[in-house]
Amino acid sequence: MPIAMYPGSFDPVTNGHLDIIKRSARMFDKLIVAVLINSAKHPLFTVEERVALLRECCRDLPNVEVKSFDGLTVDFARANGASVMVRGLRAVTDFEDEIQLAHTNHAIMPGIETVFLATSIRWSYLSSTVVKEAAHYHVDVSQFVAPCVAEALRKKAEQGNV
Repeated sequence: MPIAMYPGSFDPVTNGHLDIIKRSARMFDKLIVAVLINSAKHPLFTVEERVALLRECCRDLPNVEVKSFDGLTVDFARANGASVMVRGLRAVTDFEDEIQLAHTNHAIMPGIETVFLATSIRWSYLSSTVVKEAAHYHVDVSQFVAPCVAEALRKKAEQGNV
């Protein structure tokens, strides 16, 4: 079975992300959740915090490994022996960007395949941006994220950092 990788910024990880992770973990022997270090973005959580939160959320999934990376996703995939890229699709609008990325990744690394998973309808409206916006206004976000993430967001909001 090929090694799969689910890349993203996960700032923060939502129940929608966790849905894709759990479903992918059932499909592949090994899933690497790859947390992108993107110098162009100013994330709410540091990469270390995002990795720690994901590890906590995935602790009951023995075939899931969480790592961070900088640079091209395909280079990280190659370095970790991954030949499948998992991507979640919430809506048709996601597909346009994702298919372009999939074709580009395949052109750079011909051995990489992209598997698109439709986000469960329960989470189709959810994004990290929406969760951060709600947390900023001190809304209880526990229905959208794991308990450890809700607590981390609450702390950030108390400090005025959301």
